[in-house]
Amino acid sequence: MSAETEGCAAAIRFRQEHRLGVQPLGDLIAIIEQTTGIDVAVLDVGPDEHGLTMRDPERNTMFIGVARTQHPMRQRSTLAHELGHIQFGDWADADASNWSDRSLAEIRADAFARHLLLPLDGLREFLSDRGQITESTLSAVVQRFVVSPALAAIALQKAGYIDSATKSNWRALSTPQLAVRFGWIDQYQAMQADSNRRRAPQKLLARATKGYAEGVLPAQAIATLRGNSVEIVEAELQEAGITPVERPVAWADPADLPDVPVDWATLDADLGAPDEPEEPTGGIAPR
Repeated sequence: MSAETEGCAAAIRFRQEHRLGVQPLGDLIAIIEQTTGIDVAVLDVGPDEHGLTMRDPERNTMFIGVARTQHPMRQRSTLAHELGHIQFGDWADADASNWSDRSLAEIRADAFARHLLLPLDGLREFLSDRGQITESTLSAVVQRFVVSPALAAIALQKAGYIDSATKSNWRALSTPQLAVRFGWIDQYQAMQADSNRRRAPQKLLARATKGYAEGVLPAQAIATLRGNSVEIVEAELQEAGITPVERPVAWADPADLPDVPVDWATLDADLGAPDEPEEPTGGIAPR
């Protein structure tokens, strides 16, 4: 079975198992967290970093991190690509592979991401009442499924709508070009703003908020997770009706301290005892 076939089959299976149908996926981070329980974070990283998956084999927990970017379609592809690695358990041989060489695992994860974000059945359903396939059609597919023109062109060719030459030409187009040309640049810029901000894992943030409400975690911890100022976080928590409970320190109440018996007679005897002569501390000892 080829990497393309494996990736496609896994994407179809993932959508079926989680009842996602063939329609466009909305907030991909929320979908991954809700369907798999895996923590996902959008992080401040270097310009050449896109995404990574980490796994703790002892606790069998995983974490996906993606870069903050002004390229929302690429961020979604990266998220879907990392999810593909998780579906295939590619971390098992990570030490033996050079991911930059476009290994079988990388090609398979690419195929998974493409079919997850833009299933061919969903594409056919979307284009069922359209006539000639033009660049306007490409733009509509990119906008509808929130994928790059390159990914959309590959899907259109695989579904039989365009030939290889058209696919090659359309792969060279950029999302901003299509958005400006076909009037949805405002929507695209809103997507850019969303993909270009930090985002903490939902479960981790929920636990931190619970800790704050229970009075065991300061608001600064939540602010650090979210990359916001503590003033903004405290205002949001207050507006949401979340205030830390007061936790009285029981041992600080004098009434709760135990009675300690004191032998005053012994103390008086010690205080009334004659002083002992001091030992010389220097000079010449007496003969």
